[in-house]
Amino acid sequence: MPSDARILIVDDHEGTLYALENALAPLGHLLGRATSGDEALKQLLRGHVGLLLLDVHMPGTGGLEVVRSMRRLERTRHIPVVLLTGFARDRQLGAAAYALGVADLVTKPVDPWALRTKIRHLYDAHQRRLALEREIRALRARLEEHTAHPGPPALPHPHTRVPPGQPAGAHTGELERDRT
Repeated sequence: MPSDARILIVDDHEGTLYALENALAPLGHLLGRATSGDEALKQLLRGHVGLLLLDVHMPGTGGLEVVRSMRRLERTRHIPVVLLTGFARDRQLGAAAYALGVADLVTKPVDPWALRTKIRHLYDAHQRRLALEREIRALRARLEEHTAHPGPPALPHPHTRVPPGQPAGAHTGELERDRT
């Protein structure tokens, strides 16, 4: 996922979308918006979403259904999700959300400063995770390439002691390989 990944804000109320965009604008990340769960899923499948800020209660496909769908697909499985609810927290909603791997459940109206702090942390942590995954893939490819096409034999470790009078490489078997 490139670092230009958007923060996708999903809510069925235009006023809430506007308020959330204004709260997150100081972060300097690209922001996207969707007004339904179905629209959010389409944007997620198109890619370039680095974090999802999602209303739980929407007509049609609600927030929990969106998260269930996301978690089934490899490409969207690890995108961090913050759920928004206009209702007081209830244990069932919290249990269902956290069981799906939601990063947090926030009650509206939100504190813009607290929301920015959470979103910045989650977004940056996700981007670092993706960067590490890319680095691991690159290192594995280099390792596979190296083991598929081994180069010349390695030199002995600089601290390896060679007995006096014995040519260098004799203790590693290099001389035997060279004779064959």
